[in-house]
Amino acid sequence: MKISVIRENLLKPLQLIGNVVERRQTTPILANVLLRVKANELVLIGTDLEVELQVKLLVTSAEEGDITIPARKLLDLCRTLPDAAVLDIHSNKDKVVIKSGRSRFTLSTMPAIEFPETETAPSVTQLTIPQDQLKYLIEQTQFAMAQQDVRYYLNGLMLEVQASKITAVATDGHRLACSSYTGETGVTSPQQIIIPRKGVTELLRLLDTNNATVTLQISSNQLRVELPGITLTSKLIDGKFPDYHQVLPKGTTKEVLANRLSLHQAFSRIAVLSNEKFRSMRLLFANNLLRASVHNPEQEEAEEEIEVNYQGDELEIGFNISYFLEALAAIKQEDIVVHCTDANHSCLVHGKNDTTSQYVIMPMRL
Repeated sequence: MKISVIRENLLKPLQLIGNVVERRQTTPILANVLLRVKANELVLIGTDLEVELQVKLLVTSAEEGDITIPARKLLDLCRTLPDAAVLDIHSNKDKVVIKSGRSRFTLSTMPAIEFPETETAPSVTQLTIPQDQLKYLIEQTQFAMAQQDVRYYLNGLMLEVQASKITAVATDGHRLACSSYTGETGVTSPQQIIIPRKGVTELLRLLDTNNATVTLQISSNQLRVELPGITLTSKLIDGKFPDYHQVLPKGTTKEVLANRLSLHQAFSRIAVLSNEKFRSMRLLFANNLLRASVHNPEQEEAEEEIEVNYQGDELEIGFNISYFLEALAAIKQEDIVVHCTDANHSCLVHGKNDTTSQYVIMPMRL
């Protein structure tokens, strides 16, 4: 294999691949990136056996072929070279030589035939959605995913695809985030998939904030995401996601209208003195007033009073302050609505006049 490529053209693809390749690998070749050259096109492939990323770019090719190179070393070399530098990469048996100006580097390689490429499963469902909409759905919900929960199906983000609606849902068993996009998908039969945490993280990195489209190909155990010059393949979590419709509170008896920014700022201040382990916060709803307070084992306390729109009986309820702050940070509207019933039932939070993104937070015993 023999190619020439401009540093800037190679650097970004290597950075994307570097996010997928884990630093600690059980199999040595997983620390390598596969370079495949054919007809002046270079394909870079990195994988950790759960997520695979392919990036294509144009190069000047004198000789086609496949090699694998240590991903981190190649990325670090590319970073340290000057702008507009040209890299001449030439493989020779079990070594690869990289020349740029007066610099010369020799790296060890491993046979490309040993690289574990992901087999493409037959697509069951295919749909196209604007990139910014998919990015928005993920940003609104991904923070509520569980981390290393024994209920493995919670360690990811559930994507529900219907004919005219896509819904993203994440929960860790203590709170739930749900966000929907309404638009024609072309899907004939509804389908639910659970994307693992790493697949969600890498997909979020790739998506742009423009309205260019992204294609999703869903098979029985795999999600394939097609972007211009980039293909992301992620395994799916095999499990039954909880029925989120059952979790969304219905028939709540109390409603609070508040300014989102004022609430977020007040909660952020008192969070400094909250219990670092339990993060508990006490909320007292009274006549047009919300009193939020926290304390910690060092006998320190913090209290904030916020004006809200609330008419009803006095209500005292406890929550994890971090869960509330993350929900408030995700909501885009100026004002929020909090629906409650009593201290033993979950509350529902969403933007005023907007229920496309909803957040359920379970109460804590005070």
